[in-house]
Amino acid sequence: MIASISRHRCSALFFSFFFLLSFSAFAQGAQYEVSGKVTDEQGTPLEYATISFQSTNDPDKLTGGITDAQGNFAIEVPEGNYVITAEFIGFSPKKFPARQINSDIEMGRIVLGMAAGELEEVVVTAETTQVEVRLDKKIYNIGKDLTTAGGTVADALNNVPSVAVDIEGGISLRGNENVRILINGKPSAMAGFGNTDVLSQLPADAIERVEVITSPSARYDAEGTAGILNIILKKEKTLGFNGSVTAQVGHPDQVGLSANVNYRTDKFNFFNTTGFRYFDAPGNAFSDTYYFARNEADPYRLIEDRDMQRLNRNFNTNFGVEYYITDMSSITATAFLRYGEDEDLTTNMSRRFDTSDPENRGILVRRTERVEAEMEEDNSYQFSINYINKFNNSGHQLTADLQYENDAETQTSVVNEKLLLNELPDEPDFFDEEAVTEETQEEYLIQADYVLPIGEESQFEAGFRGNFEEELTEYVLELEDPMTGNFVINDTLSNDFTYNENVLSLYSQYGTKIGDFSFLLGLRLENTQLKGKIESELTEAELQDAYGIPIDTDFDNNYLGLFPTVNIIYEIDERENITIGYNRRINRPRGWYMNPFPSRSSRINIFQGNPNLEPAFSNAFDVGYLKRWDEKLTLTSSVYYQRETNSFQRIEESTGEFTEEDGILIIRTIPVNFATNTRIGAEAGALYNPTDWLRLNGSINFFQFDTEGEYRGDFYSAKNTSWFARFSSKLTLPAEIQWQTNAFYRGASEDIQGTQDGLLSIDMAVAKEFFNETLSLSLNVRDLLNSRKRESISTTDFYTRDSRFQWRQRSVTLSLTYRFNQQKRDQRRNERDSGNGEDNGGEGEF
Repeated sequence: MIASISRHRCSALFFSFFFLLSFSAFAQGAQYEVSGKVTDEQGTPLEYATISFQSTNDPDKLTGGITDAQGNFAIEVPEGNYVITAEFIGFSPKKFPARQINSDIEMGRIVLGMAAGELEEVVVTAETTQVEVRLDKKIYNIGKDLTTAGGTVADALNNVPSVAVDIEGGISLRGNENVRILINGKPSAMAGFGNTDVLSQLPADAIERVEVITSPSARYDAEGTAGILNIILKKEKTLGFNGSVTAQVGHPDQVGLSANVNYRTDKFNFFNTTGFRYFDAPGNAFSDTYYFARNEADPYRLIEDRDMQRLNRNFNTNFGVEYYITDMSSITATAFLRYGEDEDLTTNMSRRFDTSDPENRGILVRRTERVEAEMEEDNSYQFSINYINKFNNSGHQLTADLQYENDAETQTSVVNEKLLLNELPDEPDFFDEEAVTEETQEEYLIQADYVLPIGEESQFEAGFRGNFEEELTEYVLELEDPMTGNFVINDTLSNDFTYNENVLSLYSQYGTKIGDFSFLLGLRLENTQLKGKIESELTEAELQDAYGIPIDTDFDNNYLGLFPTVNIIYEIDERENITIGYNRRINRPRGWYMNPFPSRSSRINIFQGNPNLEPAFSNAFDVGYLKRWDEKLTLTSSVYYQRETNSFQRIEESTGEFTEEDGILIIRTIPVNFATNTRIGAEAGALYNPTDWLRLNGSINFFQFDTEGEYRGDFYSAKNTSWFARFSSKLTLPAEIQWQTNAFYRGASEDIQGTQDGLLSIDMAVAKEFFNETLSLSLNVRDLLNSRKRESISTTDFYTRDSRFQWRQRSVTLSLTYRFNQQKRDQRRNERDSGNGEDNGGEGEF
């Protein structure tokens, strides 16, 4: 586009010179100023767009001018009647009918759409910075990351600064796992209901950009003490039919096919993303546990080797249609459907060693094999309607959203355990068991947002949101009867648990700019209702005796809170600014954290929820700095502080019970409110493009968590100082071959009951374009060194455990992408526009 822009600049300057000559030739009488701003449909200013004024009385009389770097224009025009035209190369011109100019006129924002027949004329060859800073967010475009070609949304998020995705798919922001995931500004079935597993199934190429919101403004839900990740999906705005199709194969076995297509007319915009994946995700785990003693004379050691084979098949599609009612209003309807089918086979080889004899420590006395076959079917669908009405082109608008989501999951597991070796006097009996878990989740959302610009430098916003969620978990456990061999329902563990989370909220915020300072002040009022009902054959008293914690089988708790936010930007100049943010947040416990019935994934290590959990609250401060140098180097940095009270932590404790089969102590993990958590940290990132063939991207995040609390008379404290860093390099080799390497390292860390070793992961990819950049071939390797493993040591007053866990082994993927009716310049242009587009879901920008 460099040559094209140069030609356009020359023609624009010539056009302006011509206007000056013609203006002096017929200028007479009073003159008035006509001003406004020209942008594309994403809101990006169009520099050197031409504004012409043609006299209706004498069409030969012509005057006008061009826009500046911010798309603004202010042109002196003689009194008269004119047809006004705004034009820019590659875009459809916009004409305004004859208008009488007899006073100063402010035309507001003039939006130009891409011209369908002129797309090939616009070719952008430059790549600009991939980060933009707003008052309450940083925006990253990740659409061109080669290492995520053929990958998933979770893979893409792992390359975003400040974000880390652990080996099980858990997402954290600045080391804090309590992060809120939004899709297009709203909670969505595409992001999962309370977990992030779904993000490992959606294709990465569906993402347009990711907004990292560490100091959320009042317009956002107060959930998530770490902040918010808002994933914006692609929705092409070019006229006509266009899209892309991607196919991939890989090892371990994986096959996938996905497509992004779009068809737009003057009145309608149809868009769809559809994908299918079949993949094998083998994993493994190891643990070496030394139990100090069942009593003083009976210590022992237990080693477990676990092998996990997981076959996953999933299909998802997201279809939407946007209808442009007028030039100023539209309505969008979308439907999302996901179907997943998983087959998991977990084999656990267990070896027990007698360590009671000081002279014969570590004697193998028992070996068992436990095989768990699990089938899971997951169906999700979501329907949403969004209405937007723009009262003018200056940002005055009203949006309304309605959304319904449903997720139904059925999980069936069959467990068989057998004795392979026994040197102990007792002969344990192992019996098969079958467990069926059915989960149904429904969520309703209603939302309205109003934005009112006040003058040119201020803006007022207000809105309402209601989220109503119900989760029903039905669990049936059947154990083999040793006398008959038949399966009998276990009434003690079988149960139904209904959990409701209802949140009503109102907010308002005001933003303004005074000199070089921009302010965004907001206040959000939220009422949270956490409601649960437990249905079991056991009474409330029997449940408390069985699980050792107070249990209310029918609870209804309400929490009313105010959540203020303050965000400030000081613009030192156009390329340098300082941001300051403060916000109060809430961490609400999810349903599986509240369910008191223990899991059965292991006989000796169980997870049990706690229905007594209450929300945790935090106050956070953030100071950031951004500096750009000549579009080649961008530096971002920040320091942050957060204090969370009533924090819930996971505690490992002895249940005091032993397995009936072989007398092994049962260990329970349970979340409880007991801690105060203080977090302080600093992060820095740099984007450096020294030449056209080299792009470098690096970031580092250093943090310290200080946790203190008391539970059941025991004091827990930990000061965890850790860090993580990532580095990415992208080179253009001869023959236009692209080479990219991503490296991630997470430093060692500590929690209240143990330590975790550092972790290194390297991804690598090569790609080549063919046929005028309509076809892309890429090969990527994730976890090149097969080193993405969690290694930790846990210590309590009754055992010490050394463990290693690898959720997914090294994988290799070959991807082929075909683009039709679009060029690579569309993706590059999206990078340039990153963060300047519409903030979907009614999340307006200031």
